[in-house]
Amino acid sequence: MTQSLPLEERLTQLLTHLGIERAHWAACMPRDWQGLVAKQPESIASLTLLCPMGINVGLLSSESLPVLCISGDKGRSAQETQRAAKDVPQAKIVTLRDYFSPSWADAAKDRGEEVDRAISEFIIGLHAKLQPASLTKGSGEFAEIVYSIHGKGQPLVLMPLALSPSQWDPLIARLGDEFCTITLSGPHLGMVAHLEARAQSGYMRVIDTLIAEIGLAPGQSILEIGCGPGAIVRRLAKKTAGQNRIVGADVNRYLMREAAALAKRDGVAQWIEFQEGNAEKLPFADNSYDVAMACTVMEEGDADRMIAELTRVTKPGGRVANVVRSIDMPRWVNLQLSAALKYKVEAPGLVGGNVNAEGCADMSLYRRMHAAGLCNIAKMPQWASHHGGERLQYMQDRIAGVLSADELVEWRAAIAQAQAEGSFFMTEPFHCAVGKKAS
Repeated sequence: MTQSLPLEERLTQLLTHLGIERAHWAACMPRDWQGLVAKQPESIASLTLLCPMGINVGLLSSESLPVLCISGDKGRSAQETQRAAKDVPQAKIVTLRDYFSPSWADAAKDRGEEVDRAISEFIIGLHAKLQPASLTKGSGEFAEIVYSIHGKGQPLVLMPLALSPSQWDPLIARLGDEFCTITLSGPHLGMVAHLEARAQSGYMRVIDTLIAEIGLAPGQSILEIGCGPGAIVRRLAKKTAGQNRIVGADVNRYLMREAAALAKRDGVAQWIEFQEGNAEKLPFADNSYDVAMACTVMEEGDADRMIAELTRVTKPGGRVANVVRSIDMPRWVNLQLSAALKYKVEAPGLVGGNVNAEGCADMSLYRRMHAAGLCNIAKMPQWASHHGGERLQYMQDRIAGVLSADELVEWRAAIAQAQAEGSFFMTEPFHCAVGKKAS
């Protein structure tokens, strides 16, 4: 199986392997389902989006595909989701009342009964019924996609939720009473694939600038917290080739497993240690590392506590490095737009993502690092430029989701013109800093 095989091809090959022509699908991340809708729509009987990380309104609006959208009613992500779903004529919208549902929400655990009822009623209420699938309970792998089967009935394929495929676990028994549920995972799906795609984008130039500012010397140790599937520590390992001790830590066990597998695939596993660890309470002794870093982690927790922990585990004279998304800096959108629309799409924080109340996604990063006792802080606001690929598509879809119908027409026409001219790109803002721990 080649690495370049499109995801939709892998998915349809898996269905064929399982003897299924069509299935109901449930997902969170647009990258998981967009290819199927665009290129293999005959394989989809319905699509359920649970607390989605974006909705491709243009794609769904052009199809007659039955769509169910489930989200909370609190927080920016929920508001964007509800607004976008209303622009999909055939979408049924189910709102989880009084529920905060950012991308990392655990709705299947928190509101399982409501989610189960919404999915079951939606699928059972459809006019067209699928041939029941009678597959043997168990797990397997095909086309580099791992699958797990439970229950009997119409086939329902569960793509990973934002944090991991295991987030579906609280619902598997319930859904299995009505459907043959097929839960998918692996490096080509969900957050793992999303983060790996970002590592192939202009974002890594931001990281390279941060690493250069750190000035890592041979023999020094480095810790990355919130390493996810390990793109940054793998990059460091390839660069240092065993000259440095490299440790990646993350609170998500699933991501840790994928990180170890990807490190082995890239031939750098011998140079990286992976350890489960909460960024707000690191399982490391004081003064353990020469460098401690966190990249786009401070947004989703208590930023001050994370910085304090990074500082605690860093040796005197060592460096603490941070990157956070920015909701207070504008982006640049290289499109010919009306002044009003250009002002709107470039405005700070339009689609900057969710930030916890105690999180950090703005210039307060520099003040917070100073307050933690760090000195000689290099303050480096940066912009990652995206000229193509999944990250550019993700950003333009997020922006499209907050535009009015008239704005959307102008937006799409401007993109088409810029693509024809070869001039389309967008930038994504970040705050970056490297500070020294006092000796």
